[in-house]
Amino acid sequence: MFLVGALRRHREFRVGMRTMAPQAPGVAAWGLMTGVAMVKSGLSTAESTLMALLVFAGSSQLASLPLIIAGAPAWVILATGFCVNLRFVVFSLHLRPYLVHLPLWQRLAHGYVTADMSYAIFTSRFPVPATDAAGRQAQESFLAGNCAVNWSSWVGASLLGIALANFIPTTWGLGFAGILCLVGILCSLATTRLRIVSAVVASVAAIAAYALPLKLNIVVAIAVAVLLCMTLERLPPNRPRGQEVLE
Repeated sequence: MFLVGALRRHREFRVGMRTMAPQAPGVAAWGLMTGVAMVKSGLSTAESTLMALLVFAGSSQLASLPLIIAGAPAWVILATGFCVNLRFVVFSLHLRPYLVHLPLWQRLAHGYVTADMSYAIFTSRFPVPATDAAGRQAQESFLAGNCAVNWSSWVGASLLGIALANFIPTTWGLGFAGILCLVGILCSLATTRLRIVSAVVASVAAIAAYALPLKLNIVVAIAVAVLLCMTLERLPPNRPRGQEVLE
């Protein structure tokens, strides 16, 4: 769908890509975790790769993994995936006026690549479907660029997780996949100096208090980072040199 030349050449395609770009690290983090989780759950590399490419639904993948490993009947696995993804029925009904004019194969392609974040961003930018050909092409191009970044981030990170999972010791378990996900989300959220400082301070405090029982070092790290950031926020902003004299 987003490989169609007319869509890629449209200005809105690049706008859609730029709009989704800030969300890409968080999407990739979940994709990486899901890729590792599939292999660590017992699926082969080929099975994990096929699931990453064909399913493209993190919640369904994670919900179906324990059922697949337990040998549950196929109808139970399919029913679970259907229930988990019922929200996409609502998404489809909402997007129908935007895409109903397209051929069936393009609507199916949009249905495959459209996910939660891309749907939310698209409908926020275009709350009302266009009624003219130029407007419809602009909306479709934006959605295509949006979905291209989202799909590439998820699938690329999932495949990377599948490749790296074989090098992760089994004793580390699925907890390591969760850590990778959280690190990725942390990096995507560290967008200001204050957030970077809070992350660094929390990390140092957690390591320094590691010997505390019941994982209380995490509580200590949160408390220290919050107190420090609250103190920094109360400090007056730096004034340009010489402004004090003028005042």
